[in-house]
Amino acid sequence: MFWTKRVVIGDGERGLVYRNRQFEGALAPGVYRWYDPFGRVQVVVHSIAKTEYAGNDTDVLIAAMGARLHENFLLANLGTGEVGLVFKDGKLEDVLAPGSRRLYWKGLANVEVRAVSLAAGLEVEADVVKRLRQLNALERLTVSLIVPEETAGLLFVDGKLARTLAPGAYAFWNFQKNVGVEMIELRVQSLEVSGQELLTRDKVSLRVNLAASIRVTDPVAARTKVAKYADYVYRELQFGLRKAVSAKTLDELLGDKASLDADIFAYVRGRVGELGVEILGVGVKDVILPGEMKEILNGVVQAEKSAQANVIRRREEANATRSLLNTAKLIEESPVLMRLKELEALEKVTEKIDKLTVFGGLDGVLKQLVSLKQ
Repeated sequence: MFWTKRVVIGDGERGLVYRNRQFEGALAPGVYRWYDPFGRVQVVVHSIAKTEYAGNDTDVLIAAMGARLHENFLLANLGTGEVGLVFKDGKLEDVLAPGSRRLYWKGLANVEVRAVSLAAGLEVEADVVKRLRQLNALERLTVSLIVPEETAGLLFVDGKLARTLAPGAYAFWNFQKNVGVEMIELRVQSLEVSGQELLTRDKVSLRVNLAASIRVTDPVAARTKVAKYADYVYRELQFGLRKAVSAKTLDELLGDKASLDADIFAYVRGRVGELGVEILGVGVKDVILPGEMKEILNGVVQAEKSAQANVIRRREEANATRSLLNTAKLIEESPVLMRLKELEALEKVTEKIDKLTVFGGLDGVLKQLVSLKQ
C-alpha cells in the first residue's frame, strides 16, 4: 500500500530499525513491512561480510540492546592494560589497542577476540609475530628487532633496563610504553691509541702508537656503569701508557718493550674490570723518535759497532801473530820442517815464473833464495 514501508534483508546483511531516530531492534534476513504514513521508521541495512560494525552508534547499541546484544553481535571491550587479538575463523586478522570497544557481527564468520595483558609482559608470541608480518602490520604495532650472534640486546622500557636479550628475533607491543633496545657487541674488539707525545724518565720526547684488544664480558655493567665503555677504555690506555713510559729511560724502553706492554696491561686491567670489560692484550706498535734524536742514536750505534769491529780485528791479529810465533819455534827445533817450508816457498815462487833456469843445482837455488830473503 502507499503508506507501507517494505524492506528486504539479504543473507549477508542485517538491518537496524530506528523509530523517531531511536533504536528499536535488529532484523535478520527476510522481508519486512511497516505501516509508516509519517516516515518515522528508518531501516539501516549493513553488510556483515565485513564483520566489524561500521556505525558510529556503538555505545548506543550496547546500551539499548542490553542482554540481546549477543544475539547479533560479539562485544570486544578491552581494558586499558590489554591488547585484543581478533581472530576470524581461527586466523588472526586484526589487533585492537588497549581500551578499545568494538562490535562484530555474528553470522558469516566465527569471530573471537583474545585479550592479552600488557602487565604480564610486552613480548609478542612468535606465531603472532609471523602473522602480523604477513599482514604488513608488524612495524606499525610492535617494536621488532633481531639480535645477531655474539651480541647482547638490552631491553629498556620507559628508560629502565627490563632484561637482556640473547641472539634471536623479538617483537614487543608498541602500546603505552616507550620500548627501546641497545645492542652490545660481545666479540673481540680492537682499540688503537695513536700518536701519543710522551716524555721518558730521562726527559726524551717520543711518540708512541699502542694497540689493545678488548671484549665485553658483562653487557649490563658495560652499559649502565659508564656512558661509553670504549671511550673509557681508550682514556685508561692513554693514562697507562703515559705512566709506564714516564717510569723508564729511553734505553730501557728500546731494550725491553715487553715489560712496557706488561705494565700497561696490568694498569688498565685493574681499572676496567668492574665495568664488565676484559683486556685481552696490549702491545706497543711503534716508538717514534724526533729527527735529531734519531741522528744521535744512529751515531751511538755506529760508534758501538765500530768499537766492536776494532776489538774483533785486534783479536784476530793477535791470534795470527801467536800462530806465527808457534810456527817459528817448531821450525827452529826441526831442520826437516825448515826444509819443507823452503820447498813450499820455492813452489810459490815458481808458480809466478813462466821459465826458470837453474845453475848450481837445487841447493844453489835454495841458497840464493835464502840470501834474497835476507
